[in-house]
Amino acid sequence: MKRSSIWLAALMIFVAGNAWGAGAPPELAVKVCSTCHGAEGRSIAPTFPELAGQKAAYLDTQLHAFRDRSRADPHAQAYMWGMASQLTDDVIKELAAYYAAQPPAPGTAQDPAEVAAGQKIFADGIAAEQVPACSSCHGPKAEGTDIAPRLAGQHREYLAAQILAFKNKLRANDVMHENVKNITDEQIRQVAAYLASQ
Repeated sequence: MKRSSIWLAALMIFVAGNAWGAGAPPELAVKVCSTCHGAEGRSIAPTFPELAGQKAAYLDTQLHAFRDRSRADPHAQAYMWGMASQLTDDVIKELAAYYAAQPPAPGTAQDPAEVAAGQKIFADGIAAEQVPACSSCHGPKAEGTDIAPRLAGQHREYLAAQILAFKNKLRANDVMHENVKNITDEQIRQVAAYLASQ
């Protein structure tokens, strides 16, 4: 049996059970999601994003997008389409609330020069390249807002991959594509370094 089929079977069992105690983490989060996203949503692998402390509305939206396959970037297809295919609206809501309630992972040390350059881009944008300030949507400390996800403390590699996916239209989001279409690879690395350090 293929590994993806085994995970999907496990997911269906846990969704069907859907019996986690009051105050306890959802069983699905403990037994399935933690495999990639770590205990309490603190991922140790840079391929997989940190979920702890992420905005519940953002997580809810992304899980629905994985389930209906409207989020079609390569990582979504490889890892999340199958995993989310059997999630009910109630399970999605509960998972989103659980991860949003967890303390976010702390930032990690990065190259100081890259962090300083990335902080400037995040706070001020790059006027000459028509790149707006990231802080205008993601908050002054990258903590996220009602309309944009938390970026602070996220894995550097994951952040860089997502910015590149938006830039190259591998991840559908017209606003993000317009915001980052002119950013260079070096500037992507700098912004990612800054955000990962927070």
